[in-house]
Amino acid sequence: MRIVIADDSVLLREGVSRLLAEAGFDVVGQAGDADELLREVADKNPDVAIVDIRMPPTHTDEGLRAARELRTRHPKLGVLVLSQYVRPSYAFELLADNASGVGYLLKDRVSDLRELTDAVKRVGAGGSVLDPSVVSQLVGRRRPGHDPLDDLSDREREVLALMAEGRSNRAIAERLFIAERTVEKHVKNILMKLRITESQADHRRVLAVLAYLGS
Repeated sequence: MRIVIADDSVLLREGVSRLLAEAGFDVVGQAGDADELLREVADKNPDVAIVDIRMPPTHTDEGLRAARELRTRHPKLGVLVLSQYVRPSYAFELLADNASGVGYLLKDRVSDLRELTDAVKRVGAGGSVLDPSVVSQLVGRRRPGHDPLDDLSDREREVLALMAEGRSNRAIAERLFIAERTVEKHVKNILMKLRITESQADHRRVLAVLAYLGS
């Protein structure tokens, strides 16, 4: 899998590049700002672009805007955005149109090679990745009036959180040490209780769950 990394910190770029190379990925390009990122992707044709949200010149959301531009120009490109802060609004903006091949991960996860490589592989394969810290904040948000989340069992809330992260039924089963058929039953119950239309596509399911959690 071919990777391009964009971050204005040379130290972070080199660190991530080395970690991914050790994990068997091919880092074909690096960029220090959004314009350079767009050029690198056009020239190197990678499978995944790893992009820091805050880049020059203003260090606000240049990376996020570049990520959305990449999605428009290169629909098959996987884009994994890194953020230093838990910002659900950034995640919603990134995933708004299509959650396929998109990820939002906190920079703290980068030091965990297993977490990083799993995210890159899932995004590169067309899946979705949402940082557990963002999901936890969304699931824990209180809503006025009766909250359908209160109708979920503890296990269903665990499954819901993993669904929102972009995990497949098989991955959820492995994480919770339960049978995949049991996960399927939990998912059906969750979607029914939250009045979410069921979908076989993982990324569409993520969009539906996020639409509810963000409401």
